[in-house]
Amino acid sequence: MALFDIFKKQTTTSTASLPVSPVLPEQIYKQGVLELQDVIAPSALRVTPRELNLGDKIARTFFVMSYPRILTDSWFSPIINLDRVFDISIFIHPIDTSDILKTFQKKVAEVQSQIETREQKGLVRDPILDTAYRDLEQLRDQLQQAQERIFDVGVYITIYENSVEALDKAESEIKSMMESRLIYVKPALFQQEQGFRSALPIGTDELSVHSKLNSSPLSSIFPFVSFDLTSDRGILYGVNRHNASLVLFDRFSLENYNSVIFAKSGSGKSYATKLEILRTLMFDTEVIVIDPEREYEHLSQAVGGRYFNVSLTSEHHLNPFDLPTPREDEAPADVLRSNIVALVGLFRIMLGGLTPTEDSIIDQAITETYALKDITADSDFSQIEPPLLSDFEQVLAGMEGSESLVARLSKYTHGTWAGFINQPTNVDINKRFVVFSVRDMEDELKPVAMYLVTHFIWNAVRKTLKKRLLVIDEAWWMMKSEDTASFLYSLAKRGRKYYLGLATITQDVDDFLKSPYGLPMITNSSIQLLLKQSPSSIDNLQKTFNLSDEEKYLLLESDVGEGIFFAGLKHVAIKIIASYTEDQIITSDPSQILALRRAQTDLSAENANPAGR
Repeated sequence: MALFDIFKKQTTTSTASLPVSPVLPEQIYKQGVLELQDVIAPSALRVTPRELNLGDKIARTFFVMSYPRILTDSWFSPIINLDRVFDISIFIHPIDTSDILKTFQKKVAEVQSQIETREQKGLVRDPILDTAYRDLEQLRDQLQQAQERIFDVGVYITIYENSVEALDKAESEIKSMMESRLIYVKPALFQQEQGFRSALPIGTDELSVHSKLNSSPLSSIFPFVSFDLTSDRGILYGVNRHNASLVLFDRFSLENYNSVIFAKSGSGKSYATKLEILRTLMFDTEVIVIDPEREYEHLSQAVGGRYFNVSLTSEHHLNPFDLPTPREDEAPADVLRSNIVALVGLFRIMLGGLTPTEDSIIDQAITETYALKDITADSDFSQIEPPLLSDFEQVLAGMEGSESLVARLSKYTHGTWAGFINQPTNVDINKRFVVFSVRDMEDELKPVAMYLVTHFIWNAVRKTLKKRLLVIDEAWWMMKSEDTASFLYSLAKRGRKYYLGLATITQDVDDFLKSPYGLPMITNSSIQLLLKQSPSSIDNLQKTFNLSDEEKYLLLESDVGEGIFFAGLKHVAIKIIASYTEDQIITSDPSQILALRRAQTDLSAENANPAGR
């Protein structure tokens, strides 16, 4: 109760011996003014020999009392990474080297005398004394050469819990962690008040429990050794919520360059992706985006990229029969065969599924359609104009048993959907940043459009080896069909060979994981980002990513732009942070977008009428 006694002594006086004076209004005002200490002080305080009661919380302070002969690097990291609320204070008091050398001289003489005494008595050599003598001599040499210094070091840990039982459990956990490394801690008995104040960020060492350490072991207590993903290269993904370190990482430094992002709507997944794109473009990387909601148009304009609107009435067309130019290490026959397989998958989506017989007919018709243009496994088709869908329809119409296929195909060649797919390709993606928007495409055709665009991008990727990132937003559209999901999975597996990173983003976690290719997509992605999740999908996600209960609740309670970032075998809690300029470019907030448009309109009007200023 020392704090209350001090307070009582300072505020209580005898009124019998003092004259009564009137209370001035200024004094009344000062008594009612709240100061900072009034705001942050707990509602109640009770000091006991083993802990401090701070309102609803109970605190207990420990100090490190003993160290082993050798301290390994990062021995303190298990304590720093404890999933508890705690404070750590490390006090380092330098000791004058000349004073410590005098002490060392006496100590060396004492140890040497003990060794000689044992030798004179004919006793067996004591390895402890021999080791101590060598260590003292070595450290004395290093001190004399100014290679080391000696410090008085105090390490204090204050744990906060809601009950004494929880504190006892935390104490047992800390002791077991430390004692396994031959480091011993003790609670500050009858000094909890001094220990608590020593752990506060005010720089006062009231506990004064010190151990002498030289520079090398002292460096092993370096406090910023908690789990982090800070690399010497890469881009800034965000800030580590655990220790405020920067999450710097290069996806192209891992075994594959793929990533997945899972988040509920409005939790910042597109914002995080656009921020990564903006920063990735600065590192000589080409970025291609399949955009289902027209969220990347402003970004493409800001960085001087290209934006293609894929729809039934669009002026941009993609011919599915286009063939990539074979590379030096590829045979034309393999390129043609791979394209035929991809086309069969496309027709399976377009025609609502194929029977085994229809599958065989389609495969044969595609081969014959290419042959009409002199495109065969033995020909050089790099300069040959590829066929169109209408050419394929003519070939298919002349084959036996193809009546149903021709009828289903006609809407793509003569019906309302003819302008979308039955045209020569007029899209050029020779820009650092390219966006394909499928927002205006009918929902029924979106899987077809996304498959077609992805196949076109894949052909371009195979043609020229470059560092590229392919972003597929709302990837659950492609996971709904087995053929599109299979093609997406093949990109994830084969992309590394062509220096391609695949980033898939989805808000519909359950639909993504229901696909037989959902889990393989995750396991083939070295980076995973989980942002705020809905309660309906969190259990499935917890099982998939082997999350702890604490991580599960973190995802449920996260704010916009907060979550868990996985890279390889490490993962950290992350907060996505952008600069003001970046935020103006990548924001998806409708209120911000509307404000920006109004500002642009006002600026345009002001420039158009300079006389009215």
